Amino acid sequence: MKVLIQRVSQASVSVEGQTVGAIEQGLLALVGVEKGDTDAAVEKILHRLLHYRVFSDAEGKMNLNLQQVDGGLLLVSQFTLAAETHKGLRPGFSSAAPPAEGERLFNALVSQAQSAWPKVATGQFGADMQVALVNDGPVTFLLES
Repeated sequence: MKVLIQRVSQASVSVEGQTVGAIEQGLLALVGVEKGDTDAAVEKILHRLLHYRVFSDAEGKMNLNLQQVDGGLLLVSQFTLAAETHKGLRPGFSSAAPPAEGERLFNALVSQAQSAWPKVATGQFGADMQVALVNDGPVTFLLES
């Protein structure tokens, strides 16, 4: 599982012109599910999302996590993160999980996140989504399970 996180001052996701998820300060997490990913990978990624220290403390160092700053978490499925890009001029997607398994694991991540943290929003799996954000920093990291 690959998750591209961006520290944001605000972010939202829309489907067909309607906002389906939005947060203020927090993390936008673009989630790519790969073949072979498991429920254990979901648990590991969720722990890292809630505890990864990317927010500044009083001295300006990245020492605080999402929970410590009372931030929001916006989860957006993005199968293109599983693309093979090491050669050629067109991405391949054979390493992405099949859609049904990707949806199951993404929904498991959303469900567990909502149980663990009250400020979770999400996009819509498989939809054509428009994501808007203000990247704070900019700060962007790729987490892998």
